[in-house]
Amino acid sequence: MKPVQDILTQAREVVRMERAALDALEQAIDDNFARAIELILATDGKVIVTGIGKSGLVARKIAATLASTGTLSIFLHPTEGLHGDVGVVRPKDVCILLSKSGETEELLAILPVLKRIGASTIAITANPNSELARGCDLSLNLGSAPEAGLSGLAPTSSTTATLALGDAIAVVLLNERNFKPVDFAMLHPGGALGKKLLLKVSDLMHVGNENPVILDNSKLRDAIEMLTAIPLGAVSIVFQTGQLAGFFTDGDLRRAIRKYGAAAIELPIIDLMTKSPTTINSEMLALDALKLMEDRPSQISVLPVVNENREPVGMLRLHDLLAAGLPSREHQL
Repeated sequence: MKPVQDILTQAREVVRMERAALDALEQAIDDNFARAIELILATDGKVIVTGIGKSGLVARKIAATLASTGTLSIFLHPTEGLHGDVGVVRPKDVCILLSKSGETEELLAILPVLKRIGASTIAITANPNSELARGCDLSLNLGSAPEAGLSGLAPTSSTTATLALGDAIAVVLLNERNFKPVDFAMLHPGGALGKKLLLKVSDLMHVGNENPVILDNSKLRDAIEMLTAIPLGAVSIVFQTGQLAGFFTDGDLRRAIRKYGAAAIELPIIDLMTKSPTTINSEMLALDALKLMEDRPSQISVLPVVNENREPVGMLRLHDLLAAGLPSREHQL
């Protein structure tokens, strides 16, 4: 084994060369990229990504990234495609073909089949004058940068650039589709983010003995006792029928004391409460409840949860939503 410093120098050189490939890719991105995005957005079909060897592995990753970010996408092995798997291709589909050289035999063999079916075709290649680039409807240029190591024999820099270009396609598409974290969660229900973003209000609200409720004939002193016994920062006020009459918060208490002084304690709660409070239901996504709370001009910190009969069945706090790991406003944009 060579000295440690030599090993580190080699590793850094590989990173440097792959970074140079990304710089070349950045400069090579042109109007054809925008046309490719427009083509994909306009289709009612799916995106099919194909390639062989190392490009095939990259194609699988690009297809998976597209599928997980809102673009219907699959991987097609070009050789298997020539032996029947091309049956998955439909006229409205967009096919992305990956080949650094643009002269890969398997891709050149399947390209006429894709075109006969009527699918649109996009080449991703480092050779814009290649047969593949000329034969496809659009060609995206990877730029020109040498491979790292082994005198350029093994795909290294080129696969890094191809992966980056695939990520660029996926990210631009999700932005154009206004793809949100909650959409991502729907496609990743088993992941930590998915579990958080698919939480419902019912998963986090306070119910039963933890849901502070008093009758509309109560006085402020009764509300204070309830706010003290169940310190959620608010209390729901109900009519004798059980339906929500109003909502009273810690902030309302401070305002009542400031306005009426000690005499406020004997005032009817119905004269001090908010009579038309914002409410939510238990089936609402917790993320939507968080957005509702944060988007108000004066941020709401607690909300009553009502059922179809407007009976307060729970209470939800902003603190509970943030403690559950839901992204706050700046992460939902």
